Amino acid sequence: MSTRTRYHLAQFNLGTLRFPLGDPRMADFIALVEPVNALADGTPGFVWRLVEEGEADATGMRPAGEDVIVNFSVWESAEALWDFVYRSGHLETMRRRREWFQRHVDAHLVLWWVPAGHVPSVGEAMERLALLRANGPSPRAFTFTSSYTAEEAAGAGTEPAAL
Repeated sequence: MSTRTRYHLAQFNLGTLRFPLGDPRMADFIALVEPVNALADGTPGFVWRLVEEGEADATGMRPAGEDVIVNFSVWESAEALWDFVYRSGHLETMRRRREWFQRHVDAHLVLWWVPAGHVPSVGEAMERLALLRANGPSPRAFTFTSSYTAEEAAGAGTEPAAL
C-alpha cells in the first residue's frame, strides 16, 4: 500500500465573525452553509467533516472563542481538497469571506496528515494550529503554500498516529 493511500489530509480553519450569526448581515453566509457543505460531501476525495451532535453543521461549536467558528474536514489528498476549495462553487463563498469574517493576523488554517480511518479531534486540530503558529510550517502542521507530502511527514520521524 502506498503512503498516499495510508494517509489522509486533515484541514482545520477558523473564522472570526464580523457579526453574530443571527445578524441580518450574516444571512447570505448562513444561506450558503448547507449548499457548500453538500458540495463538499459530494466532492471526489472528501472523507469527513465536523458536525455538531444533533446538527447539520458545526457553526454552533466555539472551541476557539465565542466569536470564532471552525471548519474541519478530512480529504483523501491535497489535490482533492485544493480542487474543492479553489475549483468548485466554494470559491465564490471564499471570495466573499471579508463580508462575514475578520482578517486574521495569525495563521487561521492548518493542514496535517492523519492515518486513513482516523477521525481527528477538535483538540488535536487546535494543537496543530498552535504548533503552526509557534513554529511555522513543518511536516506536522503546514499550509497550502508551505505544504508537505504524506511521505515527507512519515519520513520526519513521527509516529503514524501522531502525523
